[in-house]
Amino acid sequence: MNSETTEIVKKLLESPKRAVVVGHKNPDGDAVGSCLALSFILNRLGHKSDVIMPNDFPDFLKWLPGSEDIVIHDKDTDKSMTLINEAEIVFTLDFNALDRTGDMQQFLEDSTAKFVLIDHHQEPDSYAVASYSDTSMSSTSEMIYHFLEALDEIGILCVEVATHLYTGIMTDTGSFRFPSTTATTHRVIAHLIEMGANNSEIHQNVYDTNTPDRLRLLGVALKNLTILSEYNTAYITLTQKELDTHNFRRGDTEGFVNYALSVTGIVFAVIFIENKQDKLVKMSFRSKGNFSVNEFAREYYNGGGHINAAGGRSNQPLSKTVTEFISILPNYKKALTDAS
Repeated sequence: MNSETTEIVKKLLESPKRAVVVGHKNPDGDAVGSCLALSFILNRLGHKSDVIMPNDFPDFLKWLPGSEDIVIHDKDTDKSMTLINEAEIVFTLDFNALDRTGDMQQFLEDSTAKFVLIDHHQEPDSYAVASYSDTSMSSTSEMIYHFLEALDEIGILCVEVATHLYTGIMTDTGSFRFPSTTATTHRVIAHLIEMGANNSEIHQNVYDTNTPDRLRLLGVALKNLTILSEYNTAYITLTQKELDTHNFRRGDTEGFVNYALSVTGIVFAVIFIENKQDKLVKMSFRSKGNFSVNEFAREYYNGGGHINAAGGRSNQPLSKTVTEFISILPNYKKALTDAS
């Protein structure tokens, strides 16, 4: 975090403030971990802070300290609105455009609070008075650690915050396997373990909580795997009926796309998930090497993210979405071959 941003934030926090910490719609481990960590930190510094998520988060994150106090906007809109209206500062974490908050967007845009952005995605919007944006970072949770360092408050780390940050970093780096994991990331992780983060227990709580339905759904996803060898591409489809048959819950498809990417020779992987309630198809993109799924998602699917991990959506039916996707690939044959 540069000195100018640091000074702005220090001035904002020089006296006790009412703050809200907001994550993105369909929150993942990094969003939940970083938001909880920052809220704990702010409260320990004498501020009054609450976490708001646009919608619910996966069950495998509901063991995190303080997660029971997160306000879910689409379940308790009145409380969410009240907190936003009363806030003097709004911290937005792990997203860079207010439309990533779904139905919360208008309430945030109407807020008179000062906004602070902390995020590692590309091309942030300019709605905040202070923006800590760094696309080289492994995760927003790692950024919260460095945020503390910049504020000279690293000594406030406690076991709860260490647990939040470890969880966020672990999940957003694919258990430290993605290219964004650096030597600095590992040094941060080492300090978090020293501060009480129980790495073995955290891994078990996140990854060893599969229900029989989720494992059977994974089986369906793998059965639906299609390999397009000519383009070094693989994709998975899941229909609404397949989700319903296996009692789908939020977070159940987390990581499924990585199985497609793990196939020998594959550099581009996609999962298409039908969502009839929202009348769209949700997509997760993954890649290896220098093939940018962020650019691909932005160009065709109203999405974005990182070079090797991004998301998108289509308003067309599932079958038409897949057909269209396949029709686009010839334009990228050389790039996909070069990236392999």
